[in-house]
Amino acid sequence: MSLDQSLDLDLLREVEAFIFKEARYADDSAYDEWEALLTDDMHYWVPAGRAIGNPAEQLSFINDNRARVRSRIRQMRNAKRHAQTPRSPLSRVISNVEVLGIEGGDPMSDGSTTIAIASFVIYELAAQSTHELRIWPGRYTYRLRRVDGELKIAAKWVELVTATEAQPNMTFII
Repeated sequence: MSLDQSLDLDLLREVEAFIFKEARYADDSAYDEWEALLTDDMHYWVPAGRAIGNPAEQLSFINDNRARVRSRIRQMRNAKRHAQTPRSPLSRVISNVEVLGIEGGDPMSDGSTTIAIASFVIYELAAQSTHELRIWPGRYTYRLRRVDGELKIAAKWVELVTATEAQPNMTFII
């Protein structure tokens, strides 16, 4: 179901607050809190290029199911993994949050899915290597499913503005 101009502002505010909280958890390396925002069947995709077609048929920087996301988080916590030792300080700026549509009826009902997008810029200080300030601009596309009355991330697709270029190592939750 597509939304019209009479979008429920309460839903938009809830989606914005959720996306802002998710960004804060990622920036703060609050992995338990971040992971608690995910559904059991979550899909996390960062395509190498524009997000077109089927993620299984497109080259990707990251194309993870829920088990792989859990493994990635375990690796980031392990002090023996030096790609993020010390951790990169991160700061995200999120803007242009829009709700594009609702699937499954009433957006306040369990099982419904809200499709949302947001623009972002992530600032990363590569503290473990060059100490350069890296800038990661792009757009998030979310599929937010309501579970037990709360929004959860069923899918997060990250389309980088620089996706057609070579990328530094993405060793953090983008």
